[in-house]
Amino acid sequence: MKHLIKSMVCLIATMLFTLNLTAQSFKSTICNPDGTVTFQYQNPQAKEVMVDVQFAGRKPMTKDTNSGLWTATLGPAAPDMYPYCFVVDGVSVMDPQAEQYFPNEGFKNSLLEIPAKQGSLAHDIKDVRHGTVEYIHYYSESLKTTNNAIVYLPPGYRRNREQHYPVFYLISGTTDTEEVYYKVGRMNYILDNLIAEGAAKDMIIVLPYGNPMKLLPPGDMHNQSMQPALQFGGDPFSKDVINDLMPYIEKKYRTVNDRDHRAIGGFSRGGNQGLSIGLSNLDKFSYLCSYSSFTSTAIPNVYDNAADTNSKIHLFWLGIGTDDFLFGNGRDYMEFLDKKGIRNVKEFTNDKFGHTWMNAKFFLDKTLRLLFNPEASEEAMKEGKPAPAATGNEPQFTPGVMARMFPRPIISPEYTKDAVTFRMKAENAQKVTLKTDFADSPIEMQRDNDGVWSVTLNGHALDTFEYYFIVDGTNVADPNNMYLSPAKGFKPSYTNSPFAPYSFAAMGNIEHGVVSYNLNRQTAMYRSPAQGRPQASIQLIPAEGMTVESWFKVGGADAVIDKLTAEGKCKHVMVFSGDNPRRERPGNREMNVKVLKADDFKTWQERRNALVNLLNSL
Repeated sequence: MKHLIKSMVCLIATMLFTLNLTAQSFKSTICNPDGTVTFQYQNPQAKEVMVDVQFAGRKPMTKDTNSGLWTATLGPAAPDMYPYCFVVDGVSVMDPQAEQYFPNEGFKNSLLEIPAKQGSLAHDIKDVRHGTVEYIHYYSESLKTTNNAIVYLPPGYRRNREQHYPVFYLISGTTDTEEVYYKVGRMNYILDNLIAEGAAKDMIIVLPYGNPMKLLPPGDMHNQSMQPALQFGGDPFSKDVINDLMPYIEKKYRTVNDRDHRAIGGFSRGGNQGLSIGLSNLDKFSYLCSYSSFTSTAIPNVYDNAADTNSKIHLFWLGIGTDDFLFGNGRDYMEFLDKKGIRNVKEFTNDKFGHTWMNAKFFLDKTLRLLFNPEASEEAMKEGKPAPAATGNEPQFTPGVMARMFPRPIISPEYTKDAVTFRMKAENAQKVTLKTDFADSPIEMQRDNDGVWSVTLNGHALDTFEYYFIVDGTNVADPNNMYLSPAKGFKPSYTNSPFAPYSFAAMGNIEHGVVSYNLNRQTAMYRSPAQGRPQASIQLIPAEGMTVESWFKVGGADAVIDKLTAEGKCKHVMVFSGDNPRRERPGNREMNVKVLKADDFKTWQERRNALVNLLNSL
């Protein structure tokens, strides 16, 4: 009997070791020499798993019953970047091993990068001089709240103090955040490469958030903020760009402020927004770019006065895939422009899976070569071809298509001043719980008749914390929350309550600092809004498995310092984030480096309190 028990114990131990070894040693994506990709996902308790990737669609995976490892080999596919996810018993989950992800208000996808030989892709990270990427916050009178954007500064911007630069306002698509043209579209690396080749002008690129209504606190406009922004012209976004964002950029950065040195455009909804704003403000923009989009044909004083309009536009560039679901609408708009005599350039693809960011990157590379180069733009405009004839089979984007693609989302998290409610739809799940960073055990959620699970927490709505759902044993980020914690592996969601003590939404019209990132080197730097020489330096060490973004995005270090600076409670500080603490500069006693390690604290509330205490002690 003892021998039998001992044998069973050894067998169980061996099985556990094997499972653990498999979980630790396998790669979730393998790019094979023949161009195929092998996907692997560890989940022994799952009944069915599929992989959903842009180049192949949704395909079943096969389970190894001994290890619980699910696999599928798909393709071949052309080198590029592709969004993908795993569908586990009907619930979409991100790859828990993938560091790169697709920022979005709704769906949660990881990113697969199939490399090309010898760095032949426009977005490849090459050994060239790189520009700087900065995250900014500014008060918007149009929205009556704080908005955010991303700014790319070309190589040499900090050294060439006398040089001023043209500006390209580049807008992402429906449900995309302002990060998508950076983290998926790789606008910075595309332009870095072109500048290094001498194929594009030095310029500043500004990435606005195309749906700022979603940033508004609960109130009269709450229901609107839950829907994708679809109005163009006179809407809050357009007003914010013209009246708030542009003045901020032109005050804070060295820009050339005339129509000949401003461009605007975007992908999908962003292309619609860009054309609408640009055509409505031809006194401010002369370069217009639409990627996989179209816009209103009822903009006053534009289409019926072709000679005047043409005289004001250096470049009117339109690109779309013939396999794009917007192709019919885009073709119709091109034909409309031709009939009105409005000059334009057209570009078509048929090999990049339609309405995708493969197309968005391709189109961006094409147009960056022309922006702020009147001679090259004029040559391209002269060679513009008429729109292809209609066949009657082109897909058209209708309200019905919109409703199917973007159904009304489930609101999660939903805030009141003293509570927060989390929801997730999982119709076939047997059990769903909520795991937070402040509770040792998961919190039970309740299911309604529509298959939506929910739970309301009291007393935690006034601070930020990480959380995720556990659906029948599988960890899932909140599919309705655009805020993902920047981890290197599994990425939980985090709350961003407008009622939190250091919420940007509640700060009013104050000055804000700037956070700049170098994600390849995993470094970040924050410059506070105070003027003059910094009086102190702080090094913020990320927690194990987290990126340098975590202290700012989740911890709100920039928000804390912005608010304390506005209240006169904080010295002018320089903040760095990275794994290696910075040393005090020799002979510079004022720059005494203080270090905070995230791993010394359990929750983000504790980490933020430690930062506040440190700032108060300086």
